[in-house]
Amino acid sequence: MENLGVVWEVLSEQWEKNYRLLVEFQAREGHAAVPASYTEDGINVGAWLSDQRLQKRNGKLDSRREKRLLDVGVVWYRDLHLQWENNYFLLIQFLEREGHPNVPQSHIEDGVKLGTWLSRQRLLRNKGKLDSNYEERLDELGVIWVFFHEINIPVA
Repeated sequence: MENLGVVWEVLSEQWEKNYRLLVEFQAREGHAAVPASYTEDGINVGAWLSDQRLQKRNGKLDSRREKRLLDVGVVWYRDLHLQWENNYFLLIQFLEREGHPNVPQSHIEDGVKLGTWLSRQRLLRNKGKLDSNYEERLDELGVIWVFFHEINIPVA
């Protein structure tokens, strides 16, 4: 039956397929911090990885699988700095493609709500709560700090 392509361990084979997609992502992107909504080949790899983290937290992740995930660079508890860095990288990607860093509010980049993220950075800065290092890095990219609806343009 195996010669005909019958898979006896369906869940195990599904896990292996998701893992292979994670390895491909890591090889391509240089990290295993898959965005939660990231989909490849019709599979939501981000949701699968979130599930692996949940299983780890609940003590239900097989130790062999845990080691394999660690070997590819999975961080068990999402680091907010790492998430910020990922979004910053996406902003650079947007800038290189569009010629400016001022992402529209509704824009989604690689499954990440980048426009919403940038609006949040503006809000934090305007309240004096954005880390100065982050602010400096965004300044270097040419981010405009005021919200577009705050700009008064005289009507002729």
